[in-house]
Amino acid sequence: MKRLRKYLDKPMDIHRAVDKDRLAQWGISVRYAPESPEDFDEFEFGLDYEGKQDIAFVTTIEKGEIKRMMFGRPDKDNPEILRPMDDATIADLMEKKGLDIIAFFDFITRA
Repeated sequence: MKRLRKYLDKPMDIHRAVDKDRLAQWGISVRYAPESPEDFDEFEFGLDYEGKQDIAFVTTIEKGEIKRMMFGRPDKDNPEILRPMDDATIADLMEKKGLDIIAFFDFITRA
């Protein structure tokens, strides 16, 4: 996750964050995006890892800047609930999908 720290406090381009065609090239989809983000809001994305959209991650923004990123597994019975991932799984996720995740954050922050 250290590789993602550089995106903290960077402005997030809202229009890019919901560009379904571009996100699909990295196996990412929008699970939730506010129509009109408030000063403090969250965006939730799905990511293909071991299966189709089996990882969800939340990006929290404050006044348009990324303040927090959280990765988890959606509960099978209630996909609104995210289950935490252990360090080994997060490390494996970053090894397998890290380049896609970084490309996504580069795209939405125009880094």
